[in-house]
Amino acid sequence: MTVTPELNMIRASNIQRHLSLAIVTGSLSRSGGGLYNSVRRSAQTLQAFNNDVSVMGYADRYTAQDITSWLPIVPLSARYCGISSIKYAPSIGKALGQTHFDLVHQHGIWHTTSAQVLAWRRRTGGKVMISPRGMLDPWALRNSRWKKKTVEFLFEGSNLRGASCIHALNRSEAQAIRSYGLANPIAIIPNGIDLPDWRRGDARSAECWCSDGRRVLLFLGRLHPKKGIEELIEAWSILRSDGVSVVDSWRLVFAGWDDGGHEQRLRELVTKKGLQHDVLFLGPLYDERKDLALRQADAFILPSYSEGLPMSVLEAWAYRLPVFMTDACNLPEGFTESAAIRIETDPPVLAARLAQDLVRPDLQDYGTSGRNLVEARFVWDEIARSHVEVYHWILDGGNPPPCVEIDQ
Repeated sequence: MTVTPELNMIRASNIQRHLSLAIVTGSLSRSGGGLYNSVRRSAQTLQAFNNDVSVMGYADRYTAQDITSWLPIVPLSARYCGISSIKYAPSIGKALGQTHFDLVHQHGIWHTTSAQVLAWRRRTGGKVMISPRGMLDPWALRNSRWKKKTVEFLFEGSNLRGASCIHALNRSEAQAIRSYGLANPIAIIPNGIDLPDWRRGDARSAECWCSDGRRVLLFLGRLHPKKGIEELIEAWSILRSDGVSVVDSWRLVFAGWDDGGHEQRLRELVTKKGLQHDVLFLGPLYDERKDLALRQADAFILPSYSEGLPMSVLEAWAYRLPVFMTDACNLPEGFTESAAIRIETDPPVLAARLAQDLVRPDLQDYGTSGRNLVEARFVWDEIARSHVEVYHWILDGGNPPPCVEIDQ
């Protein structure tokens, strides 16, 4: 998108105008993974742009620890009834009804928050923007298919179709939204990232997971079948069985929280394949320990089957790490800008790619390109400005912003 002086004037005008925004999200804590970080930083930047931002979401076991990370915003941490997969928090609906909001921005779908946002829209006639966050991608739709069909019939279909605009993180997600059958305007705006201060250096501390001199291929994210971790372990086993030397100079390190008991299956697979000296599980990492893991890593991998726009890849690029990822990560600019190496989830094919590219002499150049890419396209101020433009277009009409596509 070309930023003209006229566009900058419009942006400056919009940023100075005050909006009352409600942001409804599924999680206010680290248990939400990348969604927590991206929604939190987006909300904070919108607040810094002279908007009144109210955030509401479900409480969970980490909310008390993480709630201050939202400051200066103080979110509504809503207690819910029901089981974890079917949550209902009456206080969210009550909060929506007690304040006049210019617009409600909902992040994530397939939860009862959708029914509450739908009820608010029908009662007030207010404007709604919905960010599916990859939850309309084909792989995601196949997961718990009948539950989603039921939720779609009860309220999610009406909620989605009635939104003034749907937010897609990238063009691939926009195509998935159209394939689902939605004709709403779509705003294509990516996630953002906070750039680490690289002047702190890349020192290796006492907590080092590579004391034998092997390089670290890092996975950072929740341990879930869709992430392709099992396939990665199978690929590593192939390399070890075939005597490929790369496994003697690299180690697989998995950092992330166990989602649904998948970690135990992965550990059993590692033992079965005899890879205990090649694979390390660190558990979930946050704050300083997460920063340390990214600084100690030598490359990053995400062999995922389905993503919206993975924050973990943006974080890896911010730390100048070369990235191995699938097309399903929905960051094609990583390939075109030589910031990422394309991989597949089929273990023999993945093994061959790792054997070839983990030893390439220009591997670090991919990390340098990744850092340049996030500096140019994924900083929060620019992303928040795009959101503000879309909000004002939804409320005031006129010509759509450049990031908005209208179904013809």
